[in-house]
Amino acid sequence: MPAPVVSLAHITRRFGPVVANRDVSLDLAPGEIHALVGENGAGKTTLMRVLYGLLQPDAGAIAVDGRTVRIRHPADAMRLGIGMVHQHFMLVDPLTVAENVTLGREPHGPLGDFRRAAAARETGSLSERFGLPVDPDATIASLSVGAQQRVEILKTLYHGARVLILDEPTAVLTPQEVDDLFQVLRALREDGTTIVLITHKLAEVKAIAERVTVMRAGEIVGGGPVAALPIERIAELMVGRPIPSLAPRSPRPPGEPLLEAHGLVVRDARGLPAVRGMSFQVRAGEIFGIAGVEGNGQHELVECLAGLRPPTAGEIVIAGRRCSGRSAREHFAAGLAHIPSDRLHRGLIADMSLAENLALGFQRSPALGRGPMLSRRRLRVRAAALLAEYDVRPPDPGARAGRLSGGNQQKLIAARELSRGARVLLAAHPTRGVDLGAVAFLHQRLLAERDAGRAVLLVSSELSELLALGDRLVVMFGGRIVHETRPADTDERTLGLYMTGRRGAETA
Repeated sequence: MPAPVVSLAHITRRFGPVVANRDVSLDLAPGEIHALVGENGAGKTTLMRVLYGLLQPDAGAIAVDGRTVRIRHPADAMRLGIGMVHQHFMLVDPLTVAENVTLGREPHGPLGDFRRAAAARETGSLSERFGLPVDPDATIASLSVGAQQRVEILKTLYHGARVLILDEPTAVLTPQEVDDLFQVLRALREDGTTIVLITHKLAEVKAIAERVTVMRAGEIVGGGPVAALPIERIAELMVGRPIPSLAPRSPRPPGEPLLEAHGLVVRDARGLPAVRGMSFQVRAGEIFGIAGVEGNGQHELVECLAGLRPPTAGEIVIAGRRCSGRSAREHFAAGLAHIPSDRLHRGLIADMSLAENLALGFQRSPALGRGPMLSRRRLRVRAAALLAEYDVRPPDPGARAGRLSGGNQQKLIAARELSRGARVLLAAHPTRGVDLGAVAFLHQRLLAERDAGRAVLLVSSELSELLALGDRLVVMFGGRIVHETRPADTDERTLGLYMTGRRGAETA
């Protein structure tokens, strides 16, 4: 390998008693795409934030071009040619593309006035050079997610980045936008740019990266040339154990409709229509998947179906019972369970024990107490059984829910909701931010619910997940269903076209 452009040597970073990076050393070669992978909490983003100057190391050193440097803040990193595109973009929505790209290094006239036309010309020239098509005069608020990401990359290049860090860059992109991004990354690599790709999508690692480094629990546990490492081996290094493959779905004819929406209209937090007259059925013994770029009404739809947000118009029917959409208790009583997308705010109470979280919604059950009083012994006995069944770690009924990892929090919520015996399950992004082992476990549980004759509505941003689990799939765009299909009859690219409105709308 040629002399590294960046070397991190023995980096340690602590947050109180938690060691996020422990004695980590990593070299980045010039003109390579280097994938940095690991579970949530493995320390990969922390390590790159140290390199970018957002965090200071407690121990270790950084060298750029063979010279030891001190990177106190991002301005230092940018002067050294290091740029970072964060998972949540750092753009100013009301400003134009050119104004965002040149922010901090704006072209000025002799009187100090901002030269807007010059900024647009420089942005357009950079855009053309690196194959990042974007209108310099468009406002950020008017751009798609993929176009906003291109602006973020242009901004780092305008500031002279030779090392580009991308944190989960494909998390909110359609397959077509991923292809466009990878084309840009290859062009940047050919131009000599070093790219660090923080990701959890191992198929993308194989598609784009030359080298991979695997982190677990704050340490580097393996890596090397991507061509020499099968995906299964990378996954095993990430988790520390082999990951079971998903069992094929058993064919079964669906039964009666258990969840129905008729002409549903739902408004968002601003009072604007987010769901625009949706109608569909989810039948017993099927998984009904909903795909779509986030912000197209999926969140409002699920909240309405769960009784957390009232509809403006339309009707919801759960297991034959008409529901108003105005009370979660009413919907649960009709036979609904709900795994929410936001586990910390909707799914559990962090300061309560695991046993208490597992009892939420069961407070009136005679099995847990008598009258208004809950039996702590009964709570613990019931919790211990569920924690063991769902492999929640630590399996301590008295532990606080907020101290669990994200994957174990998600399994805790699944244990509570699936133990309701409900005939209908709403599962919104059930594996988001969850480690690979927990993903496999939750997938098996969702298939078990389907095989037990329950109706499952699955919302996910992972098209591979929808294709693997779904019996029927629909795509939401602009608050409407624009396409309905079956996994055997489609693929990620086709779904991606509908997700961006680039295919003609179909009424489902």
